[in-house]
Amino acid sequence: MNELLRGALISGSLIIAIGAQNAFVLKQGLLKNNIFWVSLTCFLCDLFLIFIGVLGVGSIISSSTIATVTLALAGGLFLGIYGLKSFRSALLMSNAIDINNDTEIFPIQKTILLTLAITLLNPHVYLDTIVIVGGVAGTLTWDEKIHFLIGALIASFIWFFGIGYGSRWLIPIFKKPLAWRILDFGIGCLMIWLSYQLFQFAFISM
Repeated sequence: MNELLRGALISGSLIIAIGAQNAFVLKQGLLKNNIFWVSLTCFLCDLFLIFIGVLGVGSIISSSTIATVTLALAGGLFLGIYGLKSFRSALLMSNAIDINNDTEIFPIQKTILLTLAITLLNPHVYLDTIVIVGGVAGTLTWDEKIHFLIGALIASFIWFFGIGYGSRWLIPIFKKPLAWRILDFGIGCLMIWLSYQLFQFAFISM
């Protein structure tokens, strides 16, 4: 039980930190855009990454300079483009209309692919799940690792489905165009900042 709680606390503290993935999930929840599939995709990515991290397989990726630099450059480019799109959305206020529409904005397949891109093109997710969580689990026995893994996955499941569906409580606020402008501008700033960090990391690592 102690290792289960430890896994939940460590994983939860890393996941809850505001990042590109959480901002994306929050926005899709507000837009009612396939939020079940968005939350499920994020959780399944965590399940896979935490699993290989806890079992020690992730050391191969984290020790490869070519792999980490490539991921950083790809992630920086993707987040930069996404950030610019958020600035454009803030300027045009297009989302103020969408939130009052119960129809899906994207097909399920496109939503899942975009969620995978936001999640897997960000090297920070590998640092959190494989390096940090995996590093802590590396000091445990096999039985303790299983409990630690279960706790980490419980925290991930609760968080992603919680912010995905919980964001709907904020819908009355986001019926106002100004609220969407502020959210989109904030997301844009976050994405550009993360993009800069990734490019900086890539050039330093070369």
